[in-house]
Amino acid sequence: MINGVSIKAGALADPKAAELDQLKAAAKQFEAIFTRQMLKSMRDSKLAEDDLFGSDATDQFREMQDSNFADEMASKDSLGIADLLVKQFQARVGKSAPVADAPSAADAAANTDSAS
Repeated sequence: MINGVSIKAGALADPKAAELDQLKAAAKQFEAIFTRQMLKSMRDSKLAEDDLFGSDATDQFREMQDSNFADEMASKDSLGIADLLVKQFQARVGKSAPVADAPSAADAAANTDSAS
């Protein structure tokens, strides 16, 4: 089978990698999977059948070629899907818990009202 997506390599496997780097790596992997599935669907439609030279070996080679092509497209940001995913989820990454020591705006307003 063709190389699958594995989180054992790259930024996703490194626990010390920044969350934004992990998000970018996951978005690129998603774009590669999406492109691979799109190409597979296009091949499965068989608009131009090649019965004379068609074989299982040819189909397997085309699948490997499509997989490599999808990985290359994702690594070069050709479709822009990864960028859109990063923009969408970037606001959620890196948010830390609110600091407990800092007074909130409601607490500050209550303290100024009681002092008057």
